[in-house]
Amino acid sequence: MFSYVRLEERVPADHPLRGIRALCDVALERLDGRLSALYSTIGRPSIPPEMLLRATLLQALYSVRSERQLMEQIDYNLLFRWFVGLSIDDSVWHPTTFTHNRERLMEGEVAQEFLAALVTLPEVKRLMSAEHFSVDGTLIEAFASMKSFVRKDGDGGPPPAGGGRNPEADFRGEKRSNETHASTTDPDSRVYRKGDGRESRLSFMGHVLMENRHGLVVGAMATRATGTAEREAALELVDRHRNGRRRITLGADKAYDVAEFVPALRARKVTPHIAVNGAVSKLGKVRRTLIDRRTRRHPGYETSQRHRKRIEEIFGWIKTQAGFAKAKVRGLARVDAAFTMMAAAYNLRRLAGLAAAAP
Repeated sequence: MFSYVRLEERVPADHPLRGIRALCDVALERLDGRLSALYSTIGRPSIPPEMLLRATLLQALYSVRSERQLMEQIDYNLLFRWFVGLSIDDSVWHPTTFTHNRERLMEGEVAQEFLAALVTLPEVKRLMSAEHFSVDGTLIEAFASMKSFVRKDGDGGPPPAGGGRNPEADFRGEKRSNETHASTTDPDSRVYRKGDGRESRLSFMGHVLMENRHGLVVGAMATRATGTAEREAALELVDRHRNGRRRITLGADKAYDVAEFVPALRARKVTPHIAVNGAVSKLGKVRRTLIDRRTRRHPGYETSQRHRKRIEEIFGWIKTQAGFAKAKVRGLARVDAAFTMMAAAYNLRRLAGLAAAAP
């Protein structure tokens, strides 16, 4: 009738989540004062922010599709209960209560602070390169339908007859752009097309700054999907991370080989290890690049070009394992917080793998 086995004893000593939780606890200790301010002083007792963060990480690490399924897993999964910090007799939160409490974390920019606290831990910092980095961006589909993309002035014509809540819509021959149209579901999203011949979708952009030694994320953010978002976000991520006078290198693909971007990096004492954009114009002229031969002939340039491709592993994990190919929240602030938490979860998963491979 009674069990005297503690929940701590149910988790194997060599389970990867033990190392992940240890890193989480140390990072959360640094945010103790920040998290204490998020507790509500009125109404019913709120969910501790530390438990909210751990539960959000579990959702990414174990590919849980929704908060409702996450609450079900925490209810009967002893491993999840142990990681979050609930005892065997504690009741699980209601899914809507979890969602409402999580909104406070997204509004408080805790995700950025948690990622910053994680990468500055001594045991993590010694694994990272302090001189060589890579940057890239990826498209994240917005949690909105193209049918919600209507004219801003409201002159969209009468709604189609029939079809109920989801009527058919024909966009053929209609010119739609971000200047004249906006989504009624998520106004922060933007219509973006990845390339010629590709379909346009309501999207955001996720950006990652990666160190080149072990491929860990040192900075992440989400922005509106525009033609200049990648380069603007790259400069902001570099400014956030740089705190010294040491010159660093930054690897990137040819989309960053732009006349305004390369001088901006050099003004920040950043050596641009950017792939040369040798596109040929319609007149047959080869596009001029600012990445000179002195930079390209250096052995470090080839090394950066080889290592920068590992950033695609980060995007692949966030989109497939964490299930963030399409945003599950609306609004730029919420998408930014969610994407940053996914990047922190990737770091924890990567650190667990590095710890397992260490002699």
